[in-house]
Amino acid sequence: MKLYDYVRSSAAYRVRIALRLKGLSCETIPISLLDGTQNSAGYRSLNPTGLVPSLDTGHGILGQSLAIIEYLDESYPEPPLLPAMPFARARCRALALQVACDIHPLNNLRVLKYLTGDLGLSEEQKTTWYHHWLQLGLDPLEQQLSGSDSRYCCGDTPTLADICLVPQLTNARRFKLDLTPYPRLVAIEQACNRLEAFQLAHPDQQPLIPANP
Repeated sequence: MKLYDYVRSSAAYRVRIALRLKGLSCETIPISLLDGTQNSAGYRSLNPTGLVPSLDTGHGILGQSLAIIEYLDESYPEPPLLPAMPFARARCRALALQVACDIHPLNNLRVLKYLTGDLGLSEEQKTTWYHHWLQLGLDPLEQQLSGSDSRYCCGDTPTLADICLVPQLTNARRFKLDLTPYPRLVAIEQACNRLEAFQLAHPDQQPLIPANP
């Protein structure tokens, strides 16, 4: 397999975690979202969206991190990344989608670049935007998860929900969001980051490519 990856992409970070949890190795091909590599004809021929990650499975190219992760989970069932029972599986997916669909799209790099580029917002205004949407997403997550004393989002083993949560909190720290209001989320993040799979997938552990903005 080949993973087309950008070190600071939350979506690519999710896939790196999943690969590590599964004990899978793959070739990493860096795609810098800063120098326009994602818009090259070569990459667009693989993934017309120009987004990362993309995974060359050997059977074809997959985009979209959650689709990639579920492909990995179905192809390599151990350890499972979703709970066994239908309701628990659906709840885990719902938590993951709150991050991947409600929070992340409003705060990803192309949106932030549009705010400061085409719309002419200042860095301070960009950060205000980022914090607003992040808090709006993290507040209900904290409420939903605070009623449980499990180690991770959906029990005592990491799942798809944790795979989505940890990169989002990593980015929150990059943009200096105060995480004090989210003790349950931070406790889950800390539990995850004690695992080698999460440690090795962290942006700081990846090959150097151009610095984040």
